[in-house]
Amino acid sequence: MSALTQQRLMSFAVRLIVLAVAFPVHESAHALTAHWLGDDTAKNQGRITLNPMKHISLWGALFMLFTGVGAANPVPINARNFKKPKVGMAVSSLAGPLSNLILAYLSMLVYRILYIISYCKGFDWSILLYVFQYGAILNIGLAVFNLLPIPPLDGSRILTLVLPENKYFGIMKYERYIFAVLFVVMFTGLLDKPLSFLSSISTNALWFLTGWVDNVIFLFLR
Repeated sequence: MSALTQQRLMSFAVRLIVLAVAFPVHESAHALTAHWLGDDTAKNQGRITLNPMKHISLWGALFMLFTGVGAANPVPINARNFKKPKVGMAVSSLAGPLSNLILAYLSMLVYRILYIISYCKGFDWSILLYVFQYGAILNIGLAVFNLLPIPPLDGSRILTLVLPENKYFGIMKYERYIFAVLFVVMFTGLLDKPLSFLSSISTNALWFLTGWVDNVIFLFLR
């Protein structure tokens, strides 16, 4: 087996590992938040779990692996069970992308810690560094993509706070067709620049917010 083939297999394996964490956390965050707000629809279907098999869809995972964006099996939410349906839907929808940003932040923290220690001590932690680097990249990509205000992404459900219900549900009737068009647009590359720009802003912000860990680690290494 050539070195290039080994490198590609390792890259694919790392993506699968990160994906098996990112998607379940994202969907469980939806389900758990909905449960806290009064809707047990997802909880009753066993969706408050980190078991990847409960959340990952084949096509969504393949899209994520090969295009950088994708989706898991959506968590069912019944807004009528919330005391304030519009607020409950928006908050439970926001929980998914927010959980990915938290994972990205934690991945960056671990990456910076491992990088400094490996550099100062001469350890070869290249595989671990790649895992956490890709973990940050993938989770930021998931958060940014899902916050787009396009049905059925989470960003469209957050729009319930600002759109009249008749207009919102009028749009949501066509969400399957809109989502199909969205993936076609993704393959053409029309959204590459906007998504890259938003991901870059998010990455720079998280990198700045994790900067404190460098000083802490250097104190221990002195």
